[in-house]
Amino acid sequence: MIPQIKEILYATDLSKNARFAFGYAASLANSVGARITILHVLEEPSRSAAIRLESLLGEERWRDLQSRNEQDVLDTVKARLETFCDDMKKELVSCPFIVKGVLVKQGDPAVEILDEADTGNYDLAVMGTHGQGVLAQAMVGSTARRVVRMSRTPVMVIRLPDDA
Repeated sequence: MIPQIKEILYATDLSKNARFAFGYAASLANSVGARITILHVLEEPSRSAAIRLESLLGEERWRDLQSRNEQDVLDTVKARLETFCDDMKKELVSCPFIVKGVLVKQGDPAVEILDEADTGNYDLAVMGTHGQGVLAQAMVGSTARRVVRMSRTPVMVIRLPDDA
């Protein structure tokens, strides 16, 4: 049986690499008539940092700051999407892929991507990777590597070319 790709989860950290990976998601969505859901994860501050910030700012002000940050990221993702669509119009007659929605979550990026991929009924997840060396990945870890290793949804990982 040949799998049908109708729903694509595109995970972005808003980097240059993620923008490059979005080109692949958009091209694939355009080719097969799929819809794209864009996901960005805000990393939560460490528990000790959050406690210090909350005590410094006050609980209400800290919650307000978190809420505004989430809205700023959502606005940024939407603005970058519109810019990308405008860029695509130069290559295509129109921007024909369908963006189903934009999600902003807070937490560990790999955990949130895996959770959304598992619960969102996606046929494919697309994300970029920074292609760091073996030592850097061993020391820091890689969100893309964790997602590929643990996801039940097929994952397409796009690496930024060396010349980009």
